[in-house]
Formats: sequence, C-alpha cells, structure tokens
Amino acid sequence: MSKLAANDKFLDLSDYGRPFATVFANQLKDTRFTPIHVTLLFGISGIIAIYCILNEHYLLASVFLILKSIIDAADGELARIKNTPSYTGRYLDSVFDIILNFAFLMTICYVSKTTIWFTILAFIGIQLQGTLYNYYYVILRNKSVGGDTTSKIFEYKTPKAFPQESQVSVDILFKMYNFFYGTFDRTIHLLDREAYKAKTFPNWFMTMLSIYGLGFQLLIIAIMLPLHLIDYIVPFFIIYTTFMFIIIGIRRVFLKS
Repeated sequence: MSKLAANDKFLDLSDYGRPFATVFANQLKDTRFTPIHVTLLFGISGIIAIYCILNEHYLLASVFLILKSIIDAADGELARIKNTPSYTGRYLDSVFDIILNFAFLMTICYVSKTTIWFTILAFIGIQLQGTLYNYYYVILRNKSVGGDTTSKIFEYKTPKAFPQESQVSVDILFKMYNFFYGTFDRTIHLLDREAYKAKTFPNWFMTMLSIYGLGFQLLIIAIMLPLHLIDYIVPFFIIYTTFMFIIIGIRRVFLKS
C-alpha cells in the first residue's frame, strides 16, 4: 500500500526492498504478529550484520544489511495492511534506525583504519542526508491527496495516541525521537525553511533525492564491504554529504512555492 497518491509516486531508489516487504507483510496479515514485532526483527538483523562485520564476514554482513532494509519497510507495510497506524511504531522505527546507523559506523571504524572523529563526522553526514530525504518526502506525503500523514512536517509536540496504542509509550518514544533527531531536523529546516510552501515536488526531483534514503545508504555499504573497500566507507559518506547542498539549491531555485 502506497504512502502517496498515484500521481505523486516516484522511483524511490532507497525503497528497493518494498516488493519483498509487501510479500512478507501479506504473509503476516492474518497472524498475531504486529508491526512492532517486525521492527524488533529488523533490529535483530542489524545486530547480526554488526557481528558479521566484526568477524570480517563482509558478504554475510551485506546480506543482513539488505535484509534489514527489507524488514524495515515491512513494519509500515503491515501497519497499513492491518489498518493499525501507530506513533509508537513510527518513533520506535526511527530510534532503532539512528542507533543502528551509529553502531554500523562505529563497527566499521573499529575494524578499519578510519579515525573516530571522521567516523562521527560521517555519522552526522548520514543523518543529515536521511533527514533531508525525510523532510521533503514527508512534505510531499502530507500534500498528497490520500497520502500517509502519520509523520508530520514539524514535530514540536507529542501527538495524541491512536486508540490501539498507549499514550505513555507515545510520550516516551516521542521524547527519545526528539533527543536523537531534533538537532538534525532543525538544521535541515534552517537550510530550507520555505520547502513546505512548495505546491509539490516533481517525480524526477524525489528520485534524485532518494539516494539519501536509508535503504540506499545501506545498499552502498553493502556493496563496498564485500569489495574490501571498508577503509573508504567513512570518507565516501563525508564527501557524499556535500551533494545535499546541490539538492537544496535545486529546490530553492527551481521548485519555489
């Protein structure tokens, strides 16, 4: 099930696992498995990938990184299939993502020649990339007729829990989300504070932007690991971050409100 209306759909390069995620979610639709269970499962897949990197099983690590991306898409897909939208799942997913991203890079730092300071810089870059992608994507989703609105453009206050979830859980996870993502969200908003005024974003722009989606980021790592390019992963993402200013420039110049 799509988060966007038909005319707003675009080729999302970071969402290559969606067909597999849809099949997986459909297998679970009549079971007791919930989207939260699936979120926990992608966390396990990420931990296994870390273990494989530590033991230099790079090809196997790549398999679990890609599997993590597929399962990551399946939790939201299952929520839409079962019609059980959840702020708990939305924030838990994001919290798991940032913790795993940090762990992935620190593990790469540990087994490579990369310094910790460059690794931290790459982590900040990866998070800014992902935040830019989510910022524009959520704007598009909120403007899209019939699009998904569980994610908000500006998340300044705790949302009211859906009937099937606990407000306490939403409150706690919202605070965790803001702790981890607040600075990145504010930075991207500062760089392009007028983006939400745009009528829409064309498909070609969103496809270009999708190279900064988490799935595509993990795919790059998954390709570089078995090629024994582990020493170049952190420098690559530092350089890769600089291109986001070109994307912001294109939006501000050519896609005005």
